[in-house]
Amino acid sequence: MSNYVIMDHPLLKHKISMIRDERTGTNEFRALVEEIAMLMGYEALRDLPVQDVEVKTPIETCMTPMIAGKKLAIVPILRAGLGMVSGITALVPSAKIGHIGLYRDPETHEPHEYYCKLPAPIDQRCIVVVDPMLATGGSAVDAITQIKEHGGKTIKFMCIIAAPEGLKRLSQAHPDIQIYVGQLDRCLNEQAYICPGLGDAGDRIFGTK
Repeated sequence: MSNYVIMDHPLLKHKISMIRDERTGTNEFRALVEEIAMLMGYEALRDLPVQDVEVKTPIETCMTPMIAGKKLAIVPILRAGLGMVSGITALVPSAKIGHIGLYRDPETHEPHEYYCKLPAPIDQRCIVVVDPMLATGGSAVDAITQIKEHGGKTIKFMCIIAAPEGLKRLSQAHPDIQIYVGQLDRCLNEQAYICPGLGDAGDRIFGTK
């Protein structure tokens, strides 16, 4: 049984097609990434634990479910992952936010960590790691390894577009996590960019080149 889900909602597919378009400007691209993250988050968080609490309605007092346990932790992989955070916090405003900074070596395409700050107690939280693109899988594998080394146990990974190579690498390296993919693309090119992809997600979110 695989530990990943390829999402197929029509709204998600439509919005992903819009961010692929090279004519989509920074402002619209950023807004669409937030909307996509919200749609994906709705599905990825469907198994959050709940417990019944007593609530007084205008009619009567009742027991009704609310999210239980420690707050959710959202951990974007810097910098492109930042673009997905607000979409998830729109669903869960109380979520804590950590950050993992990785950069990719331009020659080996392997990740190098330069920053890691996670909300405590990380071992008691459901952790959602976000990055728009899952290309080689190196950054995602390394980020989740770092989180586990800090004590993280319940981990989900969300990406908008994945290459088969990266998805295979991540699912095999961390078979105990849940992976949510908006769209599975064809392959990586020689520069380790996803094809057809959408270019550099960080540059398109932040308007840099």
